[in-house]
Amino acid sequence: MAGSGVLQRYLSVGEVASRCGIAVSAVHFYERKGLISSIRTDGNQRRFHRGVLRKLAIIKVAQKTGIPLSEIAEAFDKLPHNTVPNAKDWEKLSSQWCDDLNERIDQLTRLRDQLGQCIGCGCLSISDCPLRNPADELAKDGPGAPLLEHGK
Repeated sequence: MAGSGVLQRYLSVGEVASRCGIAVSAVHFYERKGLISSIRTDGNQRRFHRGVLRKLAIIKVAQKTGIPLSEIAEAFDKLPHNTVPNAKDWEKLSSQWCDDLNERIDQLTRLRDQLGQCIGCGCLSISDCPLRNPADELAKDGPGAPLLEHGK
């Protein structure tokens, strides 16, 4: 890592955290999960390539939309290794998550619309609802709240 040009491409963990608006512990966490990587200096200090900033931005956006870290990691695994994600990569990642996000939006909308009327029929302790689940017909669909989960 000798030479100032090489050093300028790399950031300390504190610089990464500051630039991304996250805690240093979050940077370490994402590295432990394999979402980002660092190199070590001769003094055994972590250094991150500036491209990690873009990966962390993707992680933050994905997490805000409710994408689990395991899915983010799977998506990153499909990208070319040792490269900085570009607009084309983001297009691939976001399109993978779009259907899942739309399904969750639909489910939340149904939940919002039914929240004041009942608890979703077929869930918890209700075994018979004369309005939406007479004679507990939904029990054959399995556990949970099938009206909300399956959009009935």
